[in-house]
Amino acid sequence: MATLGSLIRIAGVFRLSERLVRTSVARLANDGWLVARREGRQSEYRLTPGGQQRFAEATKRIYAAGPEQWDRQWTLVVLPAKTGAPREAVREELRWLGFGQLTPGTFAHPDCSLEQAREWLANIEGTDGALCLRSSCGEIAADRQVIAVGWDLGELTRRYRRFLATFEPVEAAVRSRSARREPGAAPVQASAPARESTAARGDAEAALIIRTLLIHEYRKIHLQDPLLPVALLPSDWVGAAAYELTRRLYSLVFNSAEEFLSATASTLDAPLPSPEPSVYERFGGASQIAPRHRTRP
Repeated sequence: MATLGSLIRIAGVFRLSERLVRTSVARLANDGWLVARREGRQSEYRLTPGGQQRFAEATKRIYAAGPEQWDRQWTLVVLPAKTGAPREAVREELRWLGFGQLTPGTFAHPDCSLEQAREWLANIEGTDGALCLRSSCGEIAADRQVIAVGWDLGELTRRYRRFLATFEPVEAAVRSRSARREPGAAPVQASAPARESTAARGDAEAALIIRTLLIHEYRKIHLQDPLLPVALLPSDWVGAAAYELTRRLYSLVFNSAEEFLSATASTLDAPLPSPEPSVYERFGGASQIAPRHRTRP
């Protein structure tokens, strides 16, 4: 949760106008993602229960690595001949959840239970009457054929490689700047504490920008990645390298980005609450992310 003023200040870092922020927040509220609480002329926004659920699902997929082990079982969803929603909308929802499309009405997932599949379908309009089945191919060659039919790994590979080419230099730059600021490094020429304070705020602002763009670009690819078991992936799968780069860079800028948020944003009544414990478990609990309590701006 955060005040509208906080969102406007944070968006200003990305050169987004106040008018654009107000319009976007209003649309998200109208679409059922956000709910507002007001005191006088000030307002605070938080995710609705439905928004929290969808956000939690996306968060789990973004920050988790693919499964190491696999029971060689596929969960199949067979859609009814007629749906109450546009068929393409249903397909998009299933692809977003990691299903591959084998035929116009048949989808496969390598790593979800029947119970999980049924829970997902219950929240997708137009899937009443869909069948959920468990099946196995019997041999790895047939499993790989399912992969070839259901997913376009070639396009994912190209997108992951572009991601690496974009953010590997960013990681190098962050590490270089961090090294110059380590104890024992050559002192930075500064004539006043105010200059050091400005530099520190600039670093924190840059950290927020890097973290936001990093996760934004990564999620656009990763949410299309079925997170297949290792046994079904090429030995040099580029998605693993993209995950490791994202984990390292995220951990490098995490604390500085949080410091910027603490100094910039608040709720109607208090500073932003400290991140949930689950935040520090992202990317397998990256070693350089340490909990820090927020202080009042």
